[in-house]
Amino acid sequence: MAVMSSSSFRRCFLLLLLLDASRAFELQEATIDSIQRAFAAGNLTSRELVESYLDRIRSLNALLLAVIEVNPAALQEADAADRERLSGRGGFLHGVPVLLKDNIATHGGDGLNTTAGSFALLGSSAPRVDAGVVRRLRRAGAVVLGKANMAEWANFRSFVAPSSWSARGGQARNPYVLSASPCGSSSGSAISAAANLAAVTLGTETDGSIICPSHLNSVVGIKPTVGLTSRAGVIPISPRQDSIGPLCRTVADAVRVLDVIVGFDKDDAAATRAASKYIPAGGYRQFLKVDGLVGKRIGILRRFFNFSSDSSYKNAVFESHFDTMRQKGAILIDNLEVANSSIILDVNQSGEAVALLAEFKLALNSYLSDLSSSPVKSLADVIEFNNQHSAEERLDEFGQPIFLAAENTSGIGATERSAIARMSQLSKQGLEKLMAEKRLDAVVAATSNAATIFAIGGYPAISVPAGYGGDGIPFGLCFGGLRGSEPKLIEMAYGFEQATLVRKPPSFRE
Repeated sequence: MAVMSSSSFRRCFLLLLLLDASRAFELQEATIDSIQRAFAAGNLTSRELVESYLDRIRSLNALLLAVIEVNPAALQEADAADRERLSGRGGFLHGVPVLLKDNIATHGGDGLNTTAGSFALLGSSAPRVDAGVVRRLRRAGAVVLGKANMAEWANFRSFVAPSSWSARGGQARNPYVLSASPCGSSSGSAISAAANLAAVTLGTETDGSIICPSHLNSVVGIKPTVGLTSRAGVIPISPRQDSIGPLCRTVADAVRVLDVIVGFDKDDAAATRAASKYIPAGGYRQFLKVDGLVGKRIGILRRFFNFSSDSSYKNAVFESHFDTMRQKGAILIDNLEVANSSIILDVNQSGEAVALLAEFKLALNSYLSDLSSSPVKSLADVIEFNNQHSAEERLDEFGQPIFLAAENTSGIGATERSAIARMSQLSKQGLEKLMAEKRLDAVVAATSNAATIFAIGGYPAISVPAGYGGDGIPFGLCFGGLRGSEPKLIEMAYGFEQATLVRKPPSFRE
């Protein structure tokens, strides 16, 4: 019998490794790590990856309405990434396709619109090359795949329009149960991540718009501390509450995106400078610890574990999760209450409604007036556009009462300052006081029920898949903490995810 030489053995071994790597890569549930391994092995290119996602979008988007438009320059961007890789350039997001929520601007050269789902902004051009977070993504080598559908104007036009509908994109659909709400306003981003239409996605949150769609679409959503990510070039609601964050299939992927998009931006200088002190040396990936729950003091906000359906089943699931967290070393403090929760959750009593209306008008008028070209230059112009295009914007059905109320404001006066001060006091006497008294690292709530508590204080939160109801609709567990607590939240969210491994691909059932 012939004996194989050592050089021949090495060649065969390397060939087997390459073949194994080729078999191991699948688009379904692909992670940033698996994509980069396939790139490194030479059996996947950015062009092939983008083509695969574009094919999947063509196949599924008519059903889901998750993507509002694809980037006509995506393949050219992918080709450029492939050339850069040959010259030695790399990194976690290099060559990885990213879908952006349709309120996050990109430069006009790629042919993409930025409309917040409204026909009023179709054809407008942003003055800057890209939104601040997009500049960071491109510097990291990411490929902009397109724009994700969203609740029109981030669900800040109408009280009755579905939170996942826009005039341009239509009614987005939950990929797990098509008849169920996918929530909003970052609905398209969450659906796209869940249904494997993109490697990773970006969304925005003012009050629940990342956390809610994340939990209902079984993806991981990170709503960062306000100011940790730049809001420059993003269609605003409130500079005091707006935050941009990733929605991905895994905590690790979301954290890798977070690492890229955080940091100072001269175009959002005050907020990003103030929050930059929270960014840890060495970034956030170091907190992806399997034992991240060990020693963490976590408060259970029991009032946020009340369910309108499947209550006994969901309660049992969460109790099992709490047991798992204890087994992994967490110290759970049960039956906690944030002071004045009922007032905080009532936007009229807390002052949030009063503040947001005035902030929205000021911020939107500033954004629109800064555009290089636009059919509308002010909130008043948008209102009139809707009046003139009532059929396309479904004005008779949904109206625009929030717009009208915002237009009726006249800046930040005594009433608005009082409302903002009230929210600050509610936050200090609420979550901040509770966490200090109980020496907590985080609090947990089911689904997105506590989103407003995190929103008005500018606090971070991470939603992680927690289960699926008897109807098949996903639900999540939300970890929240004080400003700058992302390292601890990441440790806990990752530890929980790795201990439970709840997420599964969608079934697209009716």
